[in-house]
Amino acid sequence: MVTVAEDSAAALRSWTPLREADRTLWQEYVDFADDPAHAHRETSTAQHLTASALLFDAALEHVLLCFHGKGRFWVQLGGHLEQSDASLADAALREAREESGLDALTPLLGTPVDLDRHALSSRFGTCRVHWDVGYAFRAEPDAMPVASDESESVAWWPVDDLPEGSVEGLARRVGRAVEILRAG
Repeated sequence: MVTVAEDSAAALRSWTPLREADRTLWQEYVDFADDPAHAHRETSTAQHLTASALLFDAALEHVLLCFHGKGRFWVQLGGHLEQSDASLADAALREAREESGLDALTPLLGTPVDLDRHALSSRFGTCRVHWDVGYAFRAEPDAMPVASDESESVAWWPVDDLPEGSVEGLARRVGRAVEILRAG
């Protein structure tokens, strides 16, 4: 049986970023993911892989964001890998379902659409750096999201008009994901 750590390394090695400018970061991710200890916060508390979900409507005009209670910012859905996750994509889907209350989510690509390595404040405990891998999903048009215990709110936002108080770089990341999805 393949572990989520092994899958993470393989998934990142088999994917090639759309933009040449992203290749250096991608190679750093491949090297980082090759150490299975980096997959879980239980084995690497300071820095580890995380999985996120950029959840769009069918037209790719709106993205679902949550207001993160601990971080105090608007951000995409996502979080830590769990031992029960079969893959990065499965972890992203699980997190999207948990944090949005939505079950009917459709993967849009089998590959990541976003890599974002970011430092964390002391509010996040022993976690200091997240190596986030983002996947894209679509929600049903009539989907009514519900905030989880980790979020104060979840809401749909136009992809080109994200809310004030969004985590740094989120607009660039959402825009890049939409570009990748439209390119096909």
